[in-house]
Amino acid sequence: MLGMGWVMAPARLLRGHQFGNAVLSRFPIAQHLEHDLSWKTCEARRMQRVDIAAADSTTLHLYNVHLGTAILERRHQAQKLASIVCDRHVPGPKLVLGDFNEWMRGLATSLLTEKLNSVDLRNYLKRKRTYPGLFPILHLDHIYYAGKVEVIGIELPRTRLSLVASDHLPLVADVKIS
Repeated sequence: MLGMGWVMAPARLLRGHQFGNAVLSRFPIAQHLEHDLSWKTCEARRMQRVDIAAADSTTLHLYNVHLGTAILERRHQAQKLASIVCDRHVPGPKLVLGDFNEWMRGLATSLLTEKLNSVDLRNYLKRKRTYPGLFPILHLDHIYYAGKVEVIGIELPRTRLSLVASDHLPLVADVKIS
């Protein structure tokens, strides 16, 4: 209905339906890879790499992630995520985004900030919390990038539909790849 291509990385079935991460793109999706970030007996977690064919034959590597809520789980996931994202065999511009479930600066934030640029949401939004409830007070959703990526703008649509679609508000980034 949106006129976009999409791919999903289901982590599990919930009431008979797939539940997990999804990426929608106005540009053609050239490749889709999934990585299992699950840890021990915690809830299943997936990360997806979506290679998007941008204009002028540039490929944008987009990594969509949803890390776990337990601190030891996130430590395991952060190290795995950093090694996947920083693979030197995957050249070109990269965007890493999603729900990192870190209320404070944790290992995922530290590892990714060492290797990638972090988008400061305060430069784009009046409200930096991406969670519509009272808690958490800080934002859990982050965007990191590497390569020739310019962040043009970021929106946090807060509509009736966005409030029922997820437990987080959608973080919409407008980027330019050069």
